[in-house]
Amino acid sequence: MPFTIDSARNIFPNTLAADAVPATIARFNQLSAEDQLALIWFAYLEMGKTITIAAPGAASMVLAEATLKEIKQMTRLQQTQVMCDLANRADTPICRTYGTWSPNIKLGFWFQLGQGMEDGTVAPIPEGYKLSANAKAVLEAIKALESGQQITVLRNCVVDMGFEAGKLGNYTRVSEPVEPPKAMSQRTQVTIDGVTNSTVLSYMDNLNANDFKALIDLFTPDGGLQPPFQRPIVGKEAILRFFQEECQNLKLIPEKGVSEPADDGYTQIKVTGKVQTPWFGANVGMNIAWRFLLNPEGKIFFVAIDLLASPKELLNFVR
Repeated sequence: MPFTIDSARNIFPNTLAADAVPATIARFNQLSAEDQLALIWFAYLEMGKTITIAAPGAASMVLAEATLKEIKQMTRLQQTQVMCDLANRADTPICRTYGTWSPNIKLGFWFQLGQGMEDGTVAPIPEGYKLSANAKAVLEAIKALESGQQITVLRNCVVDMGFEAGKLGNYTRVSEPVEPPKAMSQRTQVTIDGVTNSTVLSYMDNLNANDFKALIDLFTPDGGLQPPFQRPIVGKEAILRFFQEECQNLKLIPEKGVSEPADDGYTQIKVTGKVQTPWFGANVGMNIAWRFLLNPEGKIFFVAIDLLASPKELLNFVR
């Protein structure tokens, strides 16, 4: 076999991803729990200014409702302790519950906590609390990012909290119900300047239609998908779960692309464009590159999804 998942990751190596995102997340993770919580709160207060905060769907809110109700019945001190436990990834019942949630539910949970802080039903950051110098630097770094990069940082900061799911043993994953695919009459078809490959076009169209069954059929059985700043997800079952849990109701807006032959009959295709998510609204688009490697039969062996460093990277097709 000419390619492995690891070697496939190296196609179009000059693609410049937004390295500031994982660097900022790493700096956030080095802060104390108190500073992490304060930073998230200050970021929430920036909503509508320089930072865009999530407004997740109703399903995410409902699935976190029981835990939120439990927290709102606690004393202020207990509420603060729960949030510190989440930031510290402690082994507590609430942190374990949080660890079983999909990213969308975690976003819904923190969005409602922020609203509770604002209306007084959840303990706010103590009056007069001042961020440490390191926390201030992280907040300023987040403000300096493009909006699509900001939401990625803030999303990953809360998604990584709670007890580590890998340490739970057997557990039931809690995620939003999978919506049915859009009716054929409601679907639209993308066009990509420079790319006419039917597999790549179908990938975009099926994802926009929430048609995950048709989408996963485009992959080889041992294919891989690499989300931004993560290790590849390998195998149809794992990729399908990723699509169902994290990709519902996305709007992919591919713009330009290039297709090139690769070794042993494979084809590599790079497409750039934008993605809008239901968590942050149509006004915020993430600048994205998709790097596809198709086998000789036209199936997707690998696709990497890159959050780009800058808008000018949308036009960068140099190998």
